[in-house]
Amino acid sequence: MNDLRTDGQAAFEKAIAETRVLSPATFDQWFGGVQFDDLTDGVLSLRARNEFVLEWVRDNFLPAISEKIRFYTGWSVQTRWTLDPKLDRPISVAVAAAPIRPRPLLLRPSSAPPPLATPAAAAPAAPVAPRPTLVLVPPHDPKANVRTAEDLNPKHTFGTFVVGPSNQLAHAAAVAAAGGAGRRYNPLFICGGTGLGKTHLMHAIAHRVREERPAARIIYVSAEVFTNDFIAAIQHHKMDEFRARYRTACDLLLVDDIQFLAGREQTQEEFFHTFNALHSSDRQIVVTSDKYPQNLERMADRLVSRFSWGLVADIQVPELETRVAIVRHKAAQEAITLGDEVALFLAQTISSNVRELEGTLIRLAAKSSLTGQPVDLAFARGEVNTSLLRTDLMSVEDIQRAVCHHFHLRSIDLTSKDRHKSIAFARHVAMYLCKQRLKCSFPEIGRAFGNRDHTTVMSAVRKIEAQRESDPQVRAHIEALERKLAE
Repeated sequence: MNDLRTDGQAAFEKAIAETRVLSPATFDQWFGGVQFDDLTDGVLSLRARNEFVLEWVRDNFLPAISEKIRFYTGWSVQTRWTLDPKLDRPISVAVAAAPIRPRPLLLRPSSAPPPLATPAAAAPAAPVAPRPTLVLVPPHDPKANVRTAEDLNPKHTFGTFVVGPSNQLAHAAAVAAAGGAGRRYNPLFICGGTGLGKTHLMHAIAHRVREERPAARIIYVSAEVFTNDFIAAIQHHKMDEFRARYRTACDLLLVDDIQFLAGREQTQEEFFHTFNALHSSDRQIVVTSDKYPQNLERMADRLVSRFSWGLVADIQVPELETRVAIVRHKAAQEAITLGDEVALFLAQTISSNVRELEGTLIRLAAKSSLTGQPVDLAFARGEVNTSLLRTDLMSVEDIQRAVCHHFHLRSIDLTSKDRHKSIAFARHVAMYLCKQRLKCSFPEIGRAFGNRDHTTVMSAVRKIEAQRESDPQVRAHIEALERKLAE
């Protein structure tokens, strides 16, 4: 610790290493565009490739990193940014390859793709020559299981996707993958819970590509459909047709719910070769999952590593403001007259699933048209299932009070900066319960616990999840609290 108090670079390296552990793939993508220059007497000098990277790192990573540096050194950190499109020592390269201090890192042009997460020998090298002309094959067989662009939902476009802090990264990456502004990452791996907009973005990418490149061959399938098509090809001895369709006659491959390939070794083997064929020809691959690549169970390591080659973009539970915007947008889209108080009520009531939120609005509108009643606040309160009313059942404050009573703490302790072991543990348990029972987003929980950064909340939730599985004492505390909350 004495060394860290006097050596700013050592303190920065330690803070960066601890931050990267939370989400290595996301960290490497963003810090591939940031360079460390100096940390002296609390002045942190950083260099960013562009303003977009600067703003994202500043808003989403820097608060937690600055707090760690302050803890190690006692300095109040001030950051000095410089824009430089040509970085020769990106932080992600330095962290992955060697400590930042030696600095004998390999230089690469700023236009080159980010370093791969796997050894260079294991990754297929992207060809330098222009993409060869694709071999034409017969049109898609309508009896096959593959869904094409004609099967897309016409309402799922970028124009109808409501963007907020919880999905901003995934939206920007999807636009780039479709050929829009920004750097294109291949593959693009979109992860998030059910009903948060992953499939909407997949359809939006296909719509945009079809509009701008009508001749592009687009294949959109779920992992289950890919598996069934693969099995059918084996049974009918049509593997050549299957491979031609997916590898040769495909400009854009969209695969939903890739987690369903878990345990299917032969299908994973075929998808691995399909992935390599498309990636080596620089054809876009977009995959969705409900888990991060490193958390996919019974998935081949070589596939997991390839999912992290491009960009891993997660979609979190939308914040209240975003949920209100979603309700208003859906109401306008469906020509439903809706007051602000009803939009706020629905957004507060249904917090964890956008699909459920939109479905509730449609149900209210249908009931209104049948009965002739206006969709006002009284009507909405009467029709929405009371089991969904989070505000009536439980709130963040209820969980905080229960945790404080259980651990004999004051309510102010959970929102304070106190790092005492017993208080920190209780705070982590409360954050975990808020995430599990209320399905709040990480930023929402952070604001309720003293305006803490969302990465701090993510770390706390994952820590308690792990301890609940391995530590009987922690499990006993949580089960006791869950019984209290259920009562």
